[in-house]
Amino acid sequence: MAFDFKKEYKEFYMPKNKPEIVTVPKANYIAVRGKGNPNEEGGAYQQAISVLYAVAYTLRMSYKTDHKIAGFFEYVVPPLEGFWWQENIYGVNYADKDSFNWISVIRLPDFVNQKDFEWAVETATKKKKINCSSAEFVTIDEGLCVQIMHIGAFDDEPQTVALMDEYIAQNGYENDITESRLHHEIYLSDARKVAPGKSIQLKCQGNKIFKNLLTLTLRYSLE
Repeated sequence: MAFDFKKEYKEFYMPKNKPEIVTVPKANYIAVRGKGNPNEEGGAYQQAISVLYAVAYTLRMSYKTDHKIAGFFEYVVPPLEGFWWQENIYGVNYADKDSFNWISVIRLPDFVNQKDFEWAVETATKKKKINCSSAEFVTIDEGLCVQIMHIGAFDDEPQTVALMDEYIAQNGYENDITESRLHHEIYLSDARKVAPGKSIQLKCQGNKIFKNLLTLTLRYSLE
């Protein structure tokens, strides 16, 4: 059976619907950076997601090619994740989606190294007919975080974030959102298949979808 990150690391992908503290280990990711409204049809964000999945699935299917990755085992491509921020705004202004900056990522198995990644970018560009040069190999070390499951619309996230802020204050922690430690969402279902305006489930650090409900995890860094 293929290794499934969501099942093997439930503490990081499937949080409860109340805040909890986790220490997130360092991991490698495919990343694409950009700016703009994620709902724009054919916009930069949607193009970035296409690049991420093209590279991710090229690596996933590499065992069927001449490129052999040391230590490879079959796995389910991990969920899409996103780090979000807006210039000169603390938190998130959901009414101004055009000002969003984002880094969209998909986690990589530990056995994938820089050379494997570069092979996948080149191969995906040729076979998928998509320019994947915007993809980066990055290492992220989040460390101590608070996370929660959010169920509802994206625009209702502030209510869930308020629960995290209250929990942080009551338990002696401080929010450590900075230029390098950002608002983090993990989409446990395919966000591309949820129509704009539909309800979603958000986790402060992960997510999933039930029928037309998108579930995700929200995660904030602490100090």
